[in-house]
Amino acid sequence: MKNINVNHERLLKIILAPYVSEKATFLGEKNNQTVFRVATDATKKEIKAAIELLWKEQKIEVKNVRTINVKGKQKRFGRFVGRRSNWKKAIVSVKDGQELSFTNFSNAEAK
Repeated sequence: MKNINVNHERLLKIILAPYVSEKATFLGEKNNQTVFRVATDATKKEIKAAIELLWKEQKIEVKNVRTINVKGKQKRFGRFVGRRSNWKKAIVSVKDGQELSFTNFSNAEAK
């Protein structure tokens, strides 16, 4: 992991959750990519540093990060119109031969 001037607390708040959909599963099987829901103000360098920090024990190296801003949909609830919030999606590629395992990743908060 290259030196980045971001504290560990910020990095731990960037990755919100893995995003599971049919398209995300296809990307994982075919291209060894994982899709995450991330903070809307996160940059690609911060996302890369956060992934490498969380999976530090497995020595994961991120090859590429692509981000997408997803617009919130407008929904109706009876006669009321509501709007879902905008969010950011990150597609993370890891180096060949590596895989992100969600069962036993490093708990960086405890350290």
